[in-house]
Amino acid sequence: MHRGSGSGARTALAVAEQPLAVTTVDRRKPVLITGAAGLVGTHTCRELVHRGWKIRALVRTPGKAAARLGQYPLELRVGDLRDADVVAAALEGVGAIVHLAAIAIERLGESYESINTEVTRSLLHAARRAGVPRFIHVSQNGASSTSPFRFLRSKGIAEDLVVASDRQWTVLRPSVIFGREDAFTMLIARLARLTPFVLPLPDGGRARFQPISADDVARVIALVLERPKTVHGRYALGGVTPLSLRQMSERILVAMSASRRIIAVPIALLRPLIAIAERLLPRPPVTTSLLQLLRIDNVVPENALNEVFGIIPAPFAAEELNYLRGTTTRGAIAWMLGR
Repeated sequence: MHRGSGSGARTALAVAEQPLAVTTVDRRKPVLITGAAGLVGTHTCRELVHRGWKIRALVRTPGKAAARLGQYPLELRVGDLRDADVVAAALEGVGAIVHLAAIAIERLGESYESINTEVTRSLLHAARRAGVPRFIHVSQNGASSTSPFRFLRSKGIAEDLVVASDRQWTVLRPSVIFGREDAFTMLIARLARLTPFVLPLPDGGRARFQPISADDVARVIALVLERPKTVHGRYALGGVTPLSLRQMSERILVAMSASRRIIAVPIALLRPLIAIAERLLPRPPVTTSLLQLLRIDNVVPENALNEVFGIIPAPFAAEELNYLRGTTTRGAIAWMLGR
């Protein structure tokens, strides 16, 4: 989908009712990027710097941020988005916000609701107080406030908050995102290293996804900043074509030069094993919540990537996944143990 649901007349009326006039983002002011040291954040910082934007990157882990962003001429701010003082300081003099910070896997003290939903709510309020007009929100394809899955529900509620706000918002709804250090392909790669000879997939990996590269998402964010006509638009983003989890896993194995027999494992059998791993491991390879998401389709019937933004998607192919070659059994074990 390109615009929000409903007819063009209703969309125009919704735009007219917004109290802020649609304006071009002031390039003299920095763009605040939350979650800047994450997968999409790193690519977005690089893309925007190359396009001449001033960037203020808000991160929580300075070491990780230095490693990923240190080579770019940008302003680095360290702090937690749940800290109102940190947010207020980060928003001083900002012309636009690109809100990327979110979690797909819950950790101790970090729930979907507290990070994905409440942080978005507080950031919107802070943007209004600071007079920051432009708010670009990266949501999730399939996100809905009525979803039975907590992750998608938390993202859906956050998206609803953005759309109901008085900011000059744009919502992006990508399918699963791949790129160096992404959560999705690294999950499969680590599992492959931990399970010699076979690769177990829930229900044989029948669920379909439409993986999109982090580079392509970053390009869309840059174009959204440059195009005032994208204000009050919601855009679904996906890769070239839908692929089943099995097809994606086969391409990941090729990229790793690994040979595994893919076997179907019933969800009922996996669920108690994953529950045990969650209790015992600092970073279980799969969580119960993630297992649920691996069972449902995440495809993009109306893909704005090419239709609206004119970007030819990078293919989910072995040559695009060569970063997985460095995945080792030792590294997978160390990652699970939180080292």
